[in-house]
Amino acid sequence: MFARLAAPLALAAIAAPALADEVNIYSYRQPELIAPLTEAFTKETGIAVNTVFLEKGMVERLQAEGDLSPADLILTVDISRLLEAVNAGVTQGIVTDTLTANVPAAFRDADGQWYGLTTRGRIVYASKERVAEGEVTTYEDLADPKWKGRICTRSGSHPYTLGLLGAVVAKYGEETAETWMKGVKANLAKKAEGNDRSQVKSIWAGECDISLGNTYYMVAMLNDDEQKAWAESVRIEFPAFENGGTHMNVSGVALTKAAPNRENAIRMMEWLVSDEAQKIYAEIVGEYPVKPGVEPSDVVKGFGAFTPDETPLTAIGEARPTALKIVERIDFDG
Repeated sequence: MFARLAAPLALAAIAAPALADEVNIYSYRQPELIAPLTEAFTKETGIAVNTVFLEKGMVERLQAEGDLSPADLILTVDISRLLEAVNAGVTQGIVTDTLTANVPAAFRDADGQWYGLTTRGRIVYASKERVAEGEVTTYEDLADPKWKGRICTRSGSHPYTLGLLGAVVAKYGEETAETWMKGVKANLAKKAEGNDRSQVKSIWAGECDISLGNTYYMVAMLNDDEQKAWAESVRIEFPAFENGGTHMNVSGVALTKAAPNRENAIRMMEWLVSDEAQKIYAEIVGEYPVKPGVEPSDVVKGFGAFTPDETPLTAIGEARPTALKIVERIDFDG
């Protein structure tokens, strides 16, 4: 069963006593992105998947429910949200041979508190008409006045923006990161708002020339009749940090501390890093698989090659509070 449910109804729907053949998920991931996975898992195993989509407040909800929480797993994007759950004490560590073999050490917690499932680059969408190939170079360059009035982006307080800014903090420290973020703000063509797709729409409409976004949104737009024209107006550029690579983040999973269906949940965690699930992530969702040997889709390969940055994910996640302070201090969204 898969549904997007309002919080009170959701809790009632899955708060019944645990059944032998179910697993319950609290998810920050959008329903359409995980439906193909939950449906395939149920088809293969016979285990029903009950999903509650939450836009915010997952950790607070798990804390309030305590040992009586019906949730077995949490699915989320961004390393900071995974660390938030771990630091709040609402997860438990689990280490299995399958999880260790299928998820490289860089994309999992050493104690098994969280595992990355996919990676995505925080890249630049660039107008094919108004931005020359090679004009986009480094993240640091986005603060150069040559981009004044040419950049669109999400809110500064969005996890994707905070992830990139957290990487800048981790690399260069708070003072340099604030100077860089002020430079990016000075180059904005319009107020920082909307989602990654709406930034591409703004490029298509001529409101700006480049935008920050995640790689997988290109796949989603190309598969949407209305948004295909937006996608075809831009190309993906892979900026890198000076003396580094392209900023990468993860979608991930963690086993909750309560986990009433613990064995089913572990089975699903292992399945999510199997060849079958990783291929679904690659082909349908358009993300980069974490499991070695599973290739990105042909469409994603067509975006081009790049070198991932090596800043540890934990360092990026731990820099999130500082990144948020910078965003608020400079009134990035103002």
